[in-house]
Amino acid sequence: MAPYQYAERGKISPGKLFLDQDGNVAQLHGAGIQQFDGVYFAWGEDKRNGGTFGGVACYSSPDLASWTFRGQSLPVMEDVPELAADRVVERPKVLRNSEGNYVMFLHVDSRDYSDAKVGWAIAGQPEGPYEFIRAERPLGNVSRDIGVFADDDGTGFLLSEDREHGLQIYRLSDDYLSVDRLVSTTLAPESDHPLGAHGYESPAMVKVAGLYYLFGSDLTGWSTNDNKYATAQTPAGPWSEWQDFAPSGSATYDSQVSTIVSFAGTHGTGHVYVGDRWIRDDLFHSAPVWLPIHISGGKASLEWADEWVVDSGGAITA
Repeated sequence: MAPYQYAERGKISPGKLFLDQDGNVAQLHGAGIQQFDGVYFAWGEDKRNGGTFGGVACYSSPDLASWTFRGQSLPVMEDVPELAADRVVERPKVLRNSEGNYVMFLHVDSRDYSDAKVGWAIAGQPEGPYEFIRAERPLGNVSRDIGVFADDDGTGFLLSEDREHGLQIYRLSDDYLSVDRLVSTTLAPESDHPLGAHGYESPAMVKVAGLYYLFGSDLTGWSTNDNKYATAQTPAGPWSEWQDFAPSGSATYDSQVSTIVSFAGTHGTGHVYVGDRWIRDDLFHSAPVWLPIHISGGKASLEWADEWVVDSGGAITA
């Protein structure tokens, strides 16, 4: 058995696995995290089946460190073709719409990644169960890794990896249940559009002091790389040049961005980088790499901490 390392409950230890209240490995791979009514909810890929669909697991936490398993928000369903055990279902992300419903977004695919669709599901509570609605290519474009973002006014955005064109940002309908329009497309610096067109995968976006920050990972398969970020005054861009936010050559501390979590505390707003350290042959035990990330004045920077917590006042203590 591999020498798996586990974080102490109530603490975040990058590179160590979280355990839930029953001592089971928390399946927080490719996770989406939101805070609703003072409680953090996380939805992750359940990797019990390795690279194919094992369900979307839901957890809750008061502090991003002590996780309680809330059940399968979206289990394997052999009678739903998109959710069968031989399918690929990744990157679960959730937004709460103006009607108070919880909308889950997914990368839904075939085992050879030829379908390249976005999936939608809906529920009346964060943990679900979610009702699967459909899977489609947004505006006809391929879509693999995804992220989501809700602006201050409730406007929702879908971030989508479309290597045929670039990293796409779509505006969602008011209820988040469909794509309204494409607002911007960005390419990696080395791209030679259209022949070598590609953007970044595993996208995430946050807004800080009126400025939008877009994060992504280069297309290097299972190997990690120096993830990048860009900034813009609006989601429509123009976006700045992409640059590192972790030390160059660190491969983002051997991880890939999944999302950026913002939280408000008595000491102001803080941000957490939520990343994955994938083990291709043992995805179930792939470790999370979650770290405080400083975002201010158009700059983002990530520094390593062996262990850290978010205290009751919302301050990050390493």
